Amino acid sequence: MFFPVFLCGNGFRFVCNRGINLRHSSVETQSIVVLDFGAQYSQLIARRIREEKIFSVVLPFNASLEEIRSYSPVGIILSGGPSSVYDKDAPLADKSVFGLGIPVLGICYGLQFMVYALGGKVRPAAKREYGHANVEIQQSDSQLFQGLPKLLAVWMSHGDEAEELPPGFRLTAKTPNAVAAIENAERKMWAVQFHPEVHHTPLGAEILRNFALNICGAKPSWTPQHFIEATVAQVKQQVGSGRAICGLSGGVDSSVAAVLVDRAMRDASGKSRLTCVFVNNGVLRKNEFEKVQQNLRDNLGLRLVAVDATERFMRKLAGVTDPETKRKIIGNEFIEVFDDEAKRIEKEEGEVEWLVQGTLYPDVIESRSVRGPSQVIKSHHNVGGLPETMKLKLIEPLKDLFKDEVRRIGRDLGMPEDILQRQPFPGPGLAVRILGEVTKERADLLRECDEIVVGEIKKAGLYQKIWQSFAVLLPVMSVGVMGDQRTYAYTCAVRAVHSEDGMTADWVPLPYEVLKTISNRIVNEVRGVNRVVYDITSKPPGTIEWE
Repeated sequence: MFFPVFLCGNGFRFVCNRGINLRHSSVETQSIVVLDFGAQYSQLIARRIREEKIFSVVLPFNASLEEIRSYSPVGIILSGGPSSVYDKDAPLADKSVFGLGIPVLGICYGLQFMVYALGGKVRPAAKREYGHANVEIQQSDSQLFQGLPKLLAVWMSHGDEAEELPPGFRLTAKTPNAVAAIENAERKMWAVQFHPEVHHTPLGAEILRNFALNICGAKPSWTPQHFIEATVAQVKQQVGSGRAICGLSGGVDSSVAAVLVDRAMRDASGKSRLTCVFVNNGVLRKNEFEKVQQNLRDNLGLRLVAVDATERFMRKLAGVTDPETKRKIIGNEFIEVFDDEAKRIEKEEGEVEWLVQGTLYPDVIESRSVRGPSQVIKSHHNVGGLPETMKLKLIEPLKDLFKDEVRRIGRDLGMPEDILQRQPFPGPGLAVRILGEVTKERADLLRECDEIVVGEIKKAGLYQKIWQSFAVLLPVMSVGVMGDQRTYAYTCAVRAVHSEDGMTADWVPLPYEVLKTISNRIVNEVRGVNRVVYDITSKPPGTIEWE
């Protein structure tokens, strides 16, 4: 299933099921593949492996062997998950993953699937284990626990347990209540019932390091410079002498993607065959259209075409209140704008064959199809399908990266910090922060509120310490009193969150003085808003954006 195209503020990104996607499987010589059985920690496992400078990717539990092999795996990790292996609709991977001849590590549900698939028995635990637990290592010669103490503090989260181990397996760790780890080293299989990827397992990183480095023999060679060199070489090989356009927003992702691809697409005279397109959709932040142009042209030296399409976007959004419909309208309209620009560039310079996008890995994970058990939260603003009439092939150099990894790549590319440290901005812009109908009047109100929120957070020295901070305009009007007069105006919500990669987030307890100043300035300076509230919802259960 593919959703219509959506825009992301860190790049106008369109993901489709045709064309050529530049995947790092084609430039990386090794990886650790994580098969996702629906665990909330699956992406965290990949991050922990990457922290060891080893490339890791998350695939659905039922990924084909061909897809798994395409990433040149030296090891496979089976994630946890909320299901029971004996459920009628339990997620079950292809048993052939155990016969690839490479090491496999099962985590939580991954252990249970390994036991179940290889002839053991799994049952509901007599005493379920959730939270902190202590495990005792039973086999001192186990490679998985090499260099670790006999007693380990771990994080448990399971209702089932291994009752009978498959032939050839041995118990390597246990709790007072259940099996905690097993292995069959001869067949290159290891498994743990606890979660080594979370911070609540203090020595979990060492366990994953033992698996990746010692057992799998992976080389810690996945560095920013290696990534840059490999990606530039791959783009040159794929694109040849072709021309490309890139949707830019001025945010981190699209800017890094553009600079990376631009490096590969300059000819001998230094002229680039990449044209960047920046579109004003009418829901950008205050003065954003002018600031981005100056930043990208002057600081990055990119070829930039700026298109003010405010009126055509506003006409399409008139009367629309449904969040998904807003996203689809904005995404589809961007396709039209890009199509128009591609035709113009073709007429002046020659055929345009490629579209560069700044898609990131969390976008792919949150928006992926129903192949796997992880539920699609929402059709992401940067993941969808291109229409058949648009013949551009894709270049997505960042689609396997997390946000912090993108920033490290940008630093190695020599990009300025004021671009790399920008907070994420949603692709549909302020349209998903204006609840209800998007009008020029309401967009102007939110622009003023948002300018105050971001300005005061910067003044307090908190901007670079916070993942995202912004204002939301609610479709709620309330009575107020200003200058002894009755008012009836809109409500503004303030949102600030901490996050590592956007997959989960915690609300930020902003200092009271900062909140007080923000509230006072908004109600005094923004005519049309008379009430300010603060959002103290984390993700989950909420999302970072309101729509």
